[in-house]
This record gives sequence, structure tokens and C-alpha cells, in this order.
Amino acid sequence: MSGKGKAILAHITLIGWIVALILNLQKRDSFASYYIRQYLGIMVVGFIGNILFMAIHNALATVWMIIILVAWLISLVGACTDKKNEVPYIGRYFQEWFKGL
Repeated sequence: MSGKGKAILAHITLIGWIVALILNLQKRDSFASYYIRQYLGIMVVGFIGNILFMAIHNALATVWMIIILVAWLISLVGACTDKKNEVPYIGRYFQEWFKGL
């Protein structure tokens, strides 16, 4: 599978991310690794933020999930167009935090 294919697959549910990670571990591709790290960061930040905001107010959690959806779309469009689009503000941290992937 190509790096672009693995990068797109990583954006399709948690199972797709796991499959893309396993495929990328067998044959490393820097483009796929970039988007595997981006999507992992989106999932982690989305999950933690959702828990925190739901404890405060459900409306905040809804707004947070819309922000995460936009981040996911930015990342998916980048993967589909063969461009390394960072998630604004926090995407560079994902590359640092998860550089082992």
C-alpha cells in the first residue's frame, strides 16, 4: 500500500488507524508516518478535551467536537492531496510527541 493510502486509511476510524500503523511498521513511509502521528494527536486531544468539557457543560463538549471535526477534515484533506497539512496550533506538537511512530 502506498504512503498516501496508509495516510488516508489512518483517518478512517480507530481500526483504520491501527491497520495503517501496522502496515507502516512493516514498510516505513514518512508521509504515512506524518499522518499517523497527526491523527493520533487529534484522537487523544479530542478524547481528553471531550471528557473535560463534558464535566463543565455539554454545550462546550459539542463545540469542542466540532473543532476536532474541523481538525480531522484539515488532516484528511492534506492526506488526500499529498500535502503535509499540520493541524493549526497543535499539529507540530503531535509530530514531536509521537515521533516514535
